[in-house]
Amino acid sequence: MHIRDFSRKAPDKPAIIMAGSGETVTYGDLDKRSNQGAHYFRSLGLQIGDHIAFLMENNARFFEICWAAQRAGLYYTAISSRLTAEEAAYIINDCGATLFISSKEKAAIAAELLPLTPNVKTRLMVNSEIPGYQSFERALSDQPEKPLPDECEGADMLYSSGTTGRPKGVKPADVGRPIGSEDNLYNILKNVYKFTEGSIYLSPAPLYHAAPLRYNMRVQRFGATCIIMEHFDAETYLKLIEKHRVTHTQAVPTMFVRMLKLPEEVRLKYDVSSLVSAIHAAAPCPEKVKYQMLDWWGPLIYEYYGGTEGNGYCAVTPEEWIAHPGTVGRAYVGILRILDEMGEELPTGEIGGIYFSDGKEFSYHNDPERTRQSHNDKGWSTLGDVGYVDEDGFLYLTDRQSYMIISGGVNIYPQEIEDLLLTHPKVYDAAVIGVPNEDFGEEVKAVIQPVDMGEAGPDLEAELIDFCRGHLSHVKCPRSVDFDAELPRHPTGKLYKRLLKDRYWGDKKTRII
Repeated sequence: MHIRDFSRKAPDKPAIIMAGSGETVTYGDLDKRSNQGAHYFRSLGLQIGDHIAFLMENNARFFEICWAAQRAGLYYTAISSRLTAEEAAYIINDCGATLFISSKEKAAIAAELLPLTPNVKTRLMVNSEIPGYQSFERALSDQPEKPLPDECEGADMLYSSGTTGRPKGVKPADVGRPIGSEDNLYNILKNVYKFTEGSIYLSPAPLYHAAPLRYNMRVQRFGATCIIMEHFDAETYLKLIEKHRVTHTQAVPTMFVRMLKLPEEVRLKYDVSSLVSAIHAAAPCPEKVKYQMLDWWGPLIYEYYGGTEGNGYCAVTPEEWIAHPGTVGRAYVGILRILDEMGEELPTGEIGGIYFSDGKEFSYHNDPERTRQSHNDKGWSTLGDVGYVDEDGFLYLTDRQSYMIISGGVNIYPQEIEDLLLTHPKVYDAAVIGVPNEDFGEEVKAVIQPVDMGEAGPDLEAELIDFCRGHLSHVKCPRSVDFDAELPRHPTGKLYKRLLKDRYWGDKKTRII
């Protein structure tokens, strides 16, 4: 259950192959370089439970950094490379990282971060160096290649979008454990998705997301090979399955949609018969798309439900999903609980808040109030989703308490966008919701009450979208803006966002896709 074991057993076996460049990192390389990184972190004074952060594109050094931190007992935060400098700086400062790593490809934002992150003591850059940043490769070159004397397990601390504005770090409670400790996700990959040492895993998504990062790290604990796409392209993805005889992959429904939209002669010319398991999550998959994928690839499409918090995990096999269409699975980690607004458990088939008991413990870094709100008085925790459980124990999602938007597999919380829009001088009131999108599941829409209704129209719409793009990652920004003379609010100020959503979702049986 650790890369050091496979470094001894098969040092020349590829652990990582970059799909575009072909650059390969063997298990011997990964073991030695992550040991050097761990020693370097200790040389900076970083001790078990301390923190580092990095912002990079998908590249061959990514997991060398993760494993170095993992072996040094550190928390490590992978930051979205699509954020603005202002957004990234908030995360770096909030997590308390004193070491920050970026890359040549992200040199522009790395330079912008210099004055915004005063508590960072050491800055490294992969494949280059600029003023304020040392060469990552040179800094590690003279460090020992053997394990640390106090080697132990670290953990990622990733940031989920904030329901009340700023994103929050999800802090697990399990750093400092012995190397190779029992791991729930490893066991799920082994027992549910049939991963083995001989697996070939194709990873098409940005590695800063929780699922790609964690799945690749677990695949490497099997001693299997990870094929990392620098960027997703539908036809290239299919070519890679054929070229590398890929056995396992993980995708989001948007990727399925993109592949299904390829011309049939293109889509069907690639041999995908090597696939054993294709896993999807991050966003609900439309049933029509799921059936099309099952018809094409056969009964090997698996689905799961979980979050960055790791408090619970549901999974469903292809055969189970066909028998229970629309489900996201049964609980493998934690025990499912469906609660009403008073916190009482609901019977089978009744819709309520989805909670997990007996799952993995977590807290939100620097936010005890949000940690408290996500747990009830029994200690059960929720991701803020709404649904029900059928008589066989399968979970179905019907809505989100938090009005979170999932667009193309990316979690987006409206509060941060609404807070920004309200600072615009022409905006009197603002609501941000998810509306149906054929390719992405949902897209971001803003509904604005302007100061002057006479200004409502395409020009103000473009101005507000540009305003958002000047402060937020483009993926968070509204793709369209509608205008209302007055938003539906209770006299207490509560916004009836459900009334707005109903306008766009019509008679669909759920308010999520």
